[in-house]
Amino acid sequence: MQTLGEVTLDAFRLLFSGDRELWEIILLSFSVSLRAIVFVTPLALAVAFILAYTRFPGRQFLISLFNSLLALPAVVVGLLLYVLLSRAGPLGDWRLLFTQSAMILGQMVLCFPILVSMSHASIQGGDRRVWETAITLGASPLRAMFTLLYEVRFGLMAAIAAGFGRVIAEVGCSMMVGGNILHFTRNIPTAIALETSKGSFSQGIALGMVLLFLALLLNFMVSQFRGHGTLSE
Repeated sequence: MQTLGEVTLDAFRLLFSGDRELWEIILLSFSVSLRAIVFVTPLALAVAFILAYTRFPGRQFLISLFNSLLALPAVVVGLLLYVLLSRAGPLGDWRLLFTQSAMILGQMVLCFPILVSMSHASIQGGDRRVWETAITLGASPLRAMFTLLYEVRFGLMAAIAAGFGRVIAEVGCSMMVGGNILHFTRNIPTAIALETSKGSFSQGIALGMVLLFLALLLNFMVSQFRGHGTLSE
């Protein structure tokens, strides 16, 4: 049986030797999570802006709801989507179960509350005079909104980085709706779970190193964005 040091060395060899299967898993994981963020961010920013700059019945309830959903378990989202997308489910005709599209959909649901909650806090903490000045100068509401979003861009970038970090490391939803199919839906977290269960730790540690490096990078980015946001206020 290999020692921890030997397993770690094997993990480094896999990473830097360009192991095809390993890097295929890494690239698939990034591809799915990046698409999820790109698709969900515009809607999340629109909802966050509406919550910050409009008044309507139930607004406070929605704000509290999104804040509560920050801790939404990934496996619960996976279970709900599995029921909806299975052949017996109402969306079974779409045939999305065990596809990358299902994984993207699940990750969009997971990061949506994070993006809305953090973006809402950034927008509400911004200078309202930016919005009022843009409207006074004749800008359309849409253009005034983009002007305001630009002013709080660092806070929004921090929200996007946090959302990406949440979805690329989740395992429950991806496992349930993706099926962990090699060359098709196997991403970093599901591959780590599989390799560990088989007692094959080299690939799991190599993929874990990628996630650890990504977590450190995202935390650094969030800190930088928040720092810029504070300086700009």
